[in-house]
Amino acid sequence: MTEDISYLTQREAAEIDEILMGPLGFSVDQLMELAGLSVATSIAEVYKPSEHNRVLAICGPGNNGGDGLVAARHLNHFGYKPSVCYPKRTAKPLYTGLVTQLESLSVPFISVEDLPLDLSKDFDIIVDAMFGFSFHGSPRPPFDNLIQKLVCINNYDQTHQKSSAIVSIDIPSGWHVEGDGGAEGIKPDMLVSLTAPKLCAKKFFGPHHFLGGRFVPPSIADKYKLRLPPYPGTSMCVRIGRPAQVDISALRENYISPEFLEEQVEADPFDQFRKWFDDVVAAGLREPNAMALSTASKNGKPSSRMVLLKGFDKNGFVWYTNYESRKAHELSENPHASLLFYWDGLNRQVRVEGSVEKVSDEESDQYFHSRPRGSQIGAIVSKQSTVLPGRRVLYDQYKELEEKFSDGSIIPKPKNWGGYRLKPELFEFWQGQKSRLHDRLQYSPKEINGQQVWKIERLAP
Repeated sequence: MTEDISYLTQREAAEIDEILMGPLGFSVDQLMELAGLSVATSIAEVYKPSEHNRVLAICGPGNNGGDGLVAARHLNHFGYKPSVCYPKRTAKPLYTGLVTQLESLSVPFISVEDLPLDLSKDFDIIVDAMFGFSFHGSPRPPFDNLIQKLVCINNYDQTHQKSSAIVSIDIPSGWHVEGDGGAEGIKPDMLVSLTAPKLCAKKFFGPHHFLGGRFVPPSIADKYKLRLPPYPGTSMCVRIGRPAQVDISALRENYISPEFLEEQVEADPFDQFRKWFDDVVAAGLREPNAMALSTASKNGKPSSRMVLLKGFDKNGFVWYTNYESRKAHELSENPHASLLFYWDGLNRQVRVEGSVEKVSDEESDQYFHSRPRGSQIGAIVSKQSTVLPGRRVLYDQYKELEEKFSDGSIIPKPKNWGGYRLKPELFEFWQGQKSRLHDRLQYSPKEINGQQVWKIERLAP
């Protein structure tokens, strides 16, 4: 929560920069690169390039402007179309190098005179990288007029006209680092605080506040008693405070994908599945073998859960589970199921329907002993789908068995654990497209001259 976060004064922010670039050995270009990357990833967290593609970075002459140049480069690589307004260029090699990098990517530079009167008509996002925490006094030309252009965007928003999203780096330009911008100042939609939020961030009431610049070592955090949120995983940014209230009905993604045409697909759906599965693995998507397994009781009451595919060939799709679980009971009553693979990063999903049977004991035993020993013990301990008095029960039983088999002896597979194989009777391959005109190709079996072949049909999205 925002009340648990530390805020820096102007003096503290300057001291931390001096320590980072002094005894701690950071260079300006290192910090600028990390800051710009943090800004770009924060933008990507909220504004998807399919909906907010056109970006204008307005860069000042100092380090804040350098952060904006770096952010523009990363946004270009993320799939956005950035342009840069950089009216007071700095002649130092660091800054000229950043300009050269952007020019090599064909990122356009726009003069102040060539900017449209209404920035909202040409740009979806405005990156405010004019002034940072060291700024004081009144903005000079041309930045005073550029700030007014951003204030005008706020006014458009108040009249419910379409307006650009404003993203300010570290502090909104024109604000005092320990105060605010007053009634006539910029009111950004997103603020990306760097190192730690500055005091003026307490006056930021926009919907998106992120912290970036994942470079604060423990020595600085201890010295300044910084309370900062932990960064999730490998992320370069972390949200501060609650996200804005979302209108669920307005959430949508306008997919951009290559066409998926009948003449391009494999005649055999197993070969087509292999082709797509290999694409997912090559793309590095997390858990490409995760699938939703849907079953139903004899009365038709459905249930779904995520499981992991552990093998597939022309005989079907295999997964493993406890034979006394809810899905196992439903499959014993109604041996039919559907599988759904959803690969968000490629805008693809595959649905498979068919009958289900158990795999052989030999196959189950072979797979069981290929698993990590901890997973083998977990399969014995878990009486899947039964009610537990608490997690401690599981943990105690696990430790007991871990001790029992600590000598490396073979862990016996439980009799109530094994695999299932779904034998496909229908495939559907789905590729997301613009304006909801998705591609859907269905494979269903058909007999021709006594031989079974797969009939391919296009379904309406």
